[in-house]
Amino acid sequence: MSTEPRLAEVTDPEPAQQAAPRSDQAVKETLEDYTLRFAPRSYRRWTPMVVATTALGGIAYMADFSIGAGIGLAHGTGNALLAIGVAAVVIFVTGFPLAYYGARYNIDLDLITRGSGFGYFGSVLTSVIFASFTFIFFALEGSIMAQGLKLGLGLPLWLGYLVSTLMVIPLVIYGMTALSKLQVWTTPIWLLLMVGPLVYLVATDPGTVDRFLAYAGTDGEGGVNTASVLLGAGVCLSLIAQIGEQIDYLRFMPPKTEANKRSWWTAVVMAGPGWVVLGALKQAIGVFLAVYIIAEVGPTAAPEPIQQFKHAFDAMMPSWIVLPLAVALVVISQIKINVTNAYSGSLAWTNSFTRVTGRYPGRMVFVLVNLGFALVLMEADMFSFLNSILGFYSNCAIAWVVTVATDIGINKYVLKLSPHAPEFRRGMLYAVNPVGVVAFVAASGLSIAMYFHALGDTLQPYSPVAAAVIAFVLTPLMAVVTKGKYYLRRTDDGIPEPLLDEDGNPSAVTYECHVCRQQFERPDVAACRTHDAVVCSLCLSTDKVGDHVLPAAPAVV
Repeated sequence: MSTEPRLAEVTDPEPAQQAAPRSDQAVKETLEDYTLRFAPRSYRRWTPMVVATTALGGIAYMADFSIGAGIGLAHGTGNALLAIGVAAVVIFVTGFPLAYYGARYNIDLDLITRGSGFGYFGSVLTSVIFASFTFIFFALEGSIMAQGLKLGLGLPLWLGYLVSTLMVIPLVIYGMTALSKLQVWTTPIWLLLMVGPLVYLVATDPGTVDRFLAYAGTDGEGGVNTASVLLGAGVCLSLIAQIGEQIDYLRFMPPKTEANKRSWWTAVVMAGPGWVVLGALKQAIGVFLAVYIIAEVGPTAAPEPIQQFKHAFDAMMPSWIVLPLAVALVVISQIKINVTNAYSGSLAWTNSFTRVTGRYPGRMVFVLVNLGFALVLMEADMFSFLNSILGFYSNCAIAWVVTVATDIGINKYVLKLSPHAPEFRRGMLYAVNPVGVVAFVAASGLSIAMYFHALGDTLQPYSPVAAAVIAFVLTPLMAVVTKGKYYLRRTDDGIPEPLLDEDGNPSAVTYECHVCRQQFERPDVAACRTHDAVVCSLCLSTDKVGDHVLPAAPAVV
């Protein structure tokens, strides 16, 4: 039988409302939220602003208040604010190209990473990094909720950890369909509860601002110094991987057209890199509230959001309503972010498992796996050594995100050594691309060594800077050294129909996969190696013997 792909037969394009797969498998695929593949146009029914609101709903997490408070208490307000600002700039700049690619081509960050320097199996490294991010932050938010349940309802912490873990499962099952409704309806309530106390305190007691600005930190010096700023920025930069969770929503953006381009760009910037603006504000508020209540609860409890908002509400409301409101804020925030953490983590674990084993057990299996990891961390009291965990983790996250962002911004648009359109399908990519893998391993490895004082105490605070700089330099350098030849295993997927339509959006023309017999849109299929037909990306991923995978061909970049 011939090993070369033959012309695949295309079906007539169907209307958007009919193009989705039909049958029990279609129902399952909707529940799985297109876990391992391109999100088809027929499923993307939401407006840009609904997608943006849903994506920003996940930014309701309370960890920012704890992170900001921890940095402020350790290094003083001046150093804390500078650290928060430095981290926010880095996160915004690196997040922009990733958010654009996710929204424009309707793929998640793992699929972007595959074609942006890492290769089909190489990106498993970063999927595990991202999955770790989701359960670390799930555990952090669950710990905060458990603190609220203990203060408000008297639940022991271990039971609060269990409650905060189990309650998100029903909401995660239905993916984007349920999450969009949850985030849109709860965001106004959350904003009111968060902003109200802050405005009241500043308006009624201006002295709180002076005390906040003058706070010197536990060392009592209060002066701005580079080491303190970089140590604080390193903790904040652990959140750089949050862009992956934003893209898990942004991949459902509608096609960008001349008619909607303004709202499209607004949504992408606001819900993509723009998440860090709100995040930085929350971190600064965390410093403010910690300084405000430190005299009453002491520095140990001051980083706890439930204590921060309890005392803030206490200044403006009758005592009988203070605790219920504080607990309500913490619970709403925890639900809003942890459904996102559980959802995004399940996508990342499923991606890794399916590529390595060739088996697709379903996303819900890994929802439970992710929640199990998070529960173990909570029971181990990770909240008490939060900054240490985040400081270490940030080195890996920075190396990954900067590598991918540099590949998109420099290797694709400046050097033109990386293919402009993202590629994620098995058979089209090399197993490993040394461009991203080498840059990531070198950047994360050296920065972690610095973080653990292997290169001396003086360099230790600079580990986040090292991770970013090494990744930024090595990514284009490796592309030049390899001449970009390890990006594409082949440039022709055997289908004559263009991947993109006349507006540059992924084509909505549908094909039938001859393996699973379902309809899929053009970017999600490739010609079969052994049949005169096409195969969808998931069937390619689960093809253990490679019977359907196209043979290698010389790459032309």
